[in-house]
Amino acid sequence: MRKGIISSLSDSEFQLLAETEKDRVGLLDEDELLDLHGRVRRARNKYVGVYRRNAVGRISDTAARGQAYARNQRDRDKAEVFEDALARVSRQLATAARQASVALRTTRLAAVRDRGSGPTTSPSGRSSVGPGVQRSHQKTTGGLKRDAGTRAMGARRQAKKDGR
Repeated sequence: MRKGIISSLSDSEFQLLAETEKDRVGLLDEDELLDLHGRVRRARNKYVGVYRRNAVGRISDTAARGQAYARNQRDRDKAEVFEDALARVSRQLATAARQASVALRTTRLAAVRDRGSGPTTSPSGRSSVGPGVQRSHQKTTGGLKRDAGTRAMGARRQAKKDGR
């Protein structure tokens, strides 16, 4: 990161960049990190768009991509600064999400252990399966392979639509 580009940032951009420093990002919880991630991503997208629009305009003015490249350095540097900031926030967000996932899994497993596992028997003598207890069989429409093929067909169909 070049010092010149940092000094050319506006106050709000500089504040946003300061929020992404490692010591400040470490103090945020998952929701605050998601908010910061969105704001940094919008700033990065803004400067990437500015860079691309200016690059197209300069290419037509200079009639050469090489000359237009050198004139577009400031926009490119700003986009890179916010890309680095986004990477820092993304790494911290991934860590926070992983910790939240582990905590949630631990509490769910503890709740199942406390409740007890296995089906309970109703007054009518039938066994009922409560939430969090796996059934003893899988309900299928005629076979595991056919079910898997149906899911794969749906995935291929969706991939084809997404590719349009």
